[in-house]
Amino acid sequence: MTAPFDVAPLLAPNNPAPAAKWNGFPKYNFIGGHNDAKHVPIDALIEAATSVLKREGASLSTYGLNSGPQGYRPLREFLSKKLKGHAGIDCTADEILMISGSTQALDLINALLLSKGDTVLIEQETYGSAINRLVRMGVNVIGIPLDDEGLRIDVVKEKLAELKARGITAKYIYTIPTVQNPTGGIMGETRRAELLALAREHGTMIFEDECYSDLIWSGERPPSLYAMAKGEGVIHIGSFSKSIAPALRVGYIVAKWEILSRILGLKLDAGSGALEQMVLAEFCTKHFADHVPKLNKALHAKLQTLREALAEQFGTAAEFGDPPGGIYLWIKLPEVVDTQKLAQAALAAGVSINPGPEWSTNKPYARNRLRLCFANPEPETIKEGVAVLAEVCRREFGVPLRSANVEKA
Repeated sequence: MTAPFDVAPLLAPNNPAPAAKWNGFPKYNFIGGHNDAKHVPIDALIEAATSVLKREGASLSTYGLNSGPQGYRPLREFLSKKLKGHAGIDCTADEILMISGSTQALDLINALLLSKGDTVLIEQETYGSAINRLVRMGVNVIGIPLDDEGLRIDVVKEKLAELKARGITAKYIYTIPTVQNPTGGIMGETRRAELLALAREHGTMIFEDECYSDLIWSGERPPSLYAMAKGEGVIHIGSFSKSIAPALRVGYIVAKWEILSRILGLKLDAGSGALEQMVLAEFCTKHFADHVPKLNKALHAKLQTLREALAEQFGTAAEFGDPPGGIYLWIKLPEVVDTQKLAQAALAAGVSINPGPEWSTNKPYARNRLRLCFANPEPETIKEGVAVLAEVCRREFGVPLRSANVEKA
């Protein structure tokens, strides 16, 4: 019998640990960026797919759909108009690059700007995948604490001044200013102007991630950092994952051509999925403006269901806000709770949660915090899942002391 081939000696250094085999979603799934299944516009997507394939399907025979390496031009033209009305961004279709989800943007922009030992400023609590990529690259990551409006400008100013005194220029400031992940906060226009002024003073790029910005309950928001800077010194990214469906894996980068042309030179995948772009362009041109408010109404209702369930099951042991948009709720539990241990015990009971340290540069600060995604589970599932989570937390850490149901009895 032939012995198994030992690949271990051949592996490149600093590889992540092997992935676990996927065994399906748990019964109560509160992790990831999954969306509301009932609000995936299936019929309209079928209609869009049929229409665009009949009209332009033959263009699938060429890389780039006769639109070039930046992606399907009708989708970029839709985005140019949509971004103008939604975020105040004045850009042409030639200043947009279609990519395979916003995570590809992280890799491309990091490849463009960063080398081992470089320094970046990011939000202390932020997208976990952004943190992980920087750590793997050997980048010096400086986490900036947040308040209700996002990045604390006083700390940004202090850190940039400290770096300047040491002869260091931060390569970029990464921020999710419009429906922040995981806190849900929205940075006000005054603070945005202050951040732009600081970045320009110190010669630092701003990396603006707006993947959640369509999901605002009121539909009102400040102009994007990119818009306020007229594109100078800012790279902007977005996605259709949260507004339409995450499995489509379609995102985009907006930048001035002198930057975008360099990013395009690093995108060596022969183009992102073409069929998805064709269908999205057909769908969005007709239905996007009507679809998003309906989705937001459903998401807002689920958020309130989650908040009510947490209040009922945890009482004052769980602290959380009422975010103005998004798909996440950031929760603080008592100091005795270690949410990484809680996540393991909860998963054994069928509940998946994201422990706070996965979303923070300050692991001790986030030790007793967690992120719950409320978009995918149905309301009754949310209620049941929170009840199971509370019971696991009580068993493992002694909090909450009693459930609200016991207190009412």
